[in-house]
Amino acid sequence: MILEAALLNVIAGQETQFEKDFATAGQYISAIKGYIKHSLSKCIEQPNQYLLLVEWETLEDHTVSFRQSAQYLEWKKLLHHYYDPFPVVQHYEAVG
Repeated sequence: MILEAALLNVIAGQETQFEKDFATAGQYISAIKGYIKHSLSKCIEQPNQYLLLVEWETLEDHTVSFRQSAQYLEWKKLLHHYYDPFPVVQHYEAVG
């Protein structure tokens, strides 16, 4: 299992609409082969910052199957204009 983590800085004042659009975008990511689950958490100290965690079966399920899909284009259209700066996405695997 691979854990994708992204710190999302949303343009201040757009948090409510971002959350609505993110709920819609969930249908696109969850349709991808290898998707396990995802969560979005809002930061208490910085209310325009979110932590996105996505579990994938393999790294390629995210980097290839999702990012090269029609669903990713819809995800991108819904969400990418909210970010400033654009998030860095990193991948983790369990140890021990």
